[in-house]
Amino acid sequence: MAAATAAVHVLPIHSIAYSQSVSGASTEIEFLKGVGPVRGEALRKETGVSTWEDLLNYFPFRYMDRSTVVKVRDIQSDAVYVQLIGQLVRLTESGDGRRKRLDGIFRDESGDMELCWFQGIKWLKDNLKLQQPYVIYGKPSEFKGRYSIVHPEMELLETARITTGSPLRPVYSSTEKLTRLGHNSTGIARLTLQLTEDLRWLNETLPEEWLDRFGLMPRSAAYRQVHVPTGHADLDQARKRLKFEELFFIQLGLGREKLLKTRQQQGVVFAKVGDYFNTFFAQHLPFALTGAQKRVVREIRNDAARGYHMNRLLQGDVGSGKTIVAVLAALLAADNGFQACLMAPTEILAQQHYQGISELLHPLTDASGLHFRVALLTGSTPKSKRQVLLQELERGEIHLLIGTHALIEPAVKFSALGLAIIDEQHRFGVAQRAALWNKHAIPPHVLVMTATPIPRTLAMTVYGDLDISVLDELPPGRKPIKTTWTSDAARLRIFQFMEDEIKKSRQVYVVYPLIEESAKLDLKHLMDGFESISRRFPLPQYQVSIVHGRMKQEDRDYEMARFVKGQTQIMVATTVIEVGVNVPNASVMVIESAERFGLSQLHQLRGRVGRGADQSHCILVAGHKLSHETRKRLQTMCDTNDGFKIAEVDLELRGPGDMMGTQQSGVINLKIADLVRDRALMEQTRELALELLTEDPSLSDPAHMRIRMEWALRMAKNPGWSRIS
Repeated sequence: MAAATAAVHVLPIHSIAYSQSVSGASTEIEFLKGVGPVRGEALRKETGVSTWEDLLNYFPFRYMDRSTVVKVRDIQSDAVYVQLIGQLVRLTESGDGRRKRLDGIFRDESGDMELCWFQGIKWLKDNLKLQQPYVIYGKPSEFKGRYSIVHPEMELLETARITTGSPLRPVYSSTEKLTRLGHNSTGIARLTLQLTEDLRWLNETLPEEWLDRFGLMPRSAAYRQVHVPTGHADLDQARKRLKFEELFFIQLGLGREKLLKTRQQQGVVFAKVGDYFNTFFAQHLPFALTGAQKRVVREIRNDAARGYHMNRLLQGDVGSGKTIVAVLAALLAADNGFQACLMAPTEILAQQHYQGISELLHPLTDASGLHFRVALLTGSTPKSKRQVLLQELERGEIHLLIGTHALIEPAVKFSALGLAIIDEQHRFGVAQRAALWNKHAIPPHVLVMTATPIPRTLAMTVYGDLDISVLDELPPGRKPIKTTWTSDAARLRIFQFMEDEIKKSRQVYVVYPLIEESAKLDLKHLMDGFESISRRFPLPQYQVSIVHGRMKQEDRDYEMARFVKGQTQIMVATTVIEVGVNVPNASVMVIESAERFGLSQLHQLRGRVGRGADQSHCILVAGHKLSHETRKRLQTMCDTNDGFKIAEVDLELRGPGDMMGTQQSGVINLKIADLVRDRALMEQTRELALELLTEDPSLSDPAHMRIRMEWALRMAKNPGWSRIS
């Protein structure tokens, strides 16, 4: 099948010739004065700093404003940080093992205060000097009218000034081992001061025209100001410049991958909308599509008709109607002589997809001349049935194959796979997704679906190489879930509410964060909860299921299946039910120890209910001693059902790394930019990167030579941008 291909040449990586001298940038850290082999190895192991360039990019995590010195008697209870000058008059060591601590008495002419350390005690005892003038800096805390500082920054007064002209002092992360070797924060600051005194070896990465256009300071000046700031205004400008550079090159990488996938990667062509799609849409669609669903279907149709490979992420909250969009895309594939597959992360979810989609498309199975075939393939499919199914699949008699990881086994061969739909992308690894690519000579179009709302800023970074569609509209008539937040004291009322709902023939989830009791965390654990609920809802009048991650898979599936069929009224579980089965009859979600869950997790758990016509409820049970952040999380859950608003709050509270989890942590390993605070800069650099790649995909224009050289260096260090969806 012919597909249009454009003469677009994306930046080649290994054929770039450049004259940039990287001698300074790549110089080993050992060759910086004051480091040497032992300290160099420690810096490499403890901080990842191996070269001079690495040290430049080891940014301070905060700055101390040394413009004001206060007296002990003048410390205010609301002071965030204070700087004092005085003497250390006493040191006392106490405790042993992990409970060991070092206490000190610090004195100036106005009075005394306490200092306290829990780490690096041996080094501190050997190096701190009594009766000598020190400058100390730290966060004071008050107890019974007396102030103390834990782990203060301390320097002898005679050596305290390592900068001139500015009260701003950089503070760097260090470790106990580095501190013992003289590379505490102050020691690292001395190294960066020395390094930034002569940065002639550091090359500019952005065109001069851009520096003027966007009001950016030169690169060498920015690094100097970040490590040795001359004032707040200069520091702000320096940070803006380095954030701009970091975000721009991330977006350039993502934009380049997008070009490779959508402009150079040939795709199968869905040229027409035919009988399968039109018959179903006109005669058998059980409900009217929302405006958002229609928009996304148009986006998929346009993508698949271009002759380029489609790589689209479909984001939609629970209940927003992603499945019907996937079904319409599969019908579009069939209209053009191609097969489709849908890969789900669990067998139960695959079975539910199969049952729901088969029911939806049943009219097409019987319709004259159409005979649309849907099949299911999982690890539990009997061998005899599997053999027949695989033969039919290879002959092209099956139009849509739904399954689990079983779909990517070598024995599974399609006649013409044109569309691969992946449900809950984060549950699958790159190798598994790549296996789907290899099921057809021309890689199939990829539609990735997720029910985890991702803020736009984060999606642009994590999934920037995908086109993103958002279902931001719930089908009409769906009732919002009523969410309440209460304490353990309301246990009897909660049980009564559960009983009232069960009497209406509805079902209940009760979710716990733990399986076993923890002495550290005052939580009601799963087994205790199961016993308590079983006593309150006894056999034979009530049936209670239990599901957790340490059960055998077959036992877990059995209990889940009982709940799905309505054979049990209450499901007591851990978060294994977070993404999974669809039980329209379940109308109550009780989340125990809700303060122990993140916002995204709470929202996903709540999404297990609210799938039927009945009013659904989510009850958050939390303790009394809650932090401000925890209260904000719980109140957010009560205030809105909008997953995207919840995701925005979650991003602000937790940061991008925690939201995405370990699988995505490498994608957003930012050194100086912040996805929450620097959203506007992210948008600006994304637009700029796409504008540049549209105008000059190979970066061959002499005006873009600096960008081309920097990109080559970055790719040589980290060539791992995957071309697999």
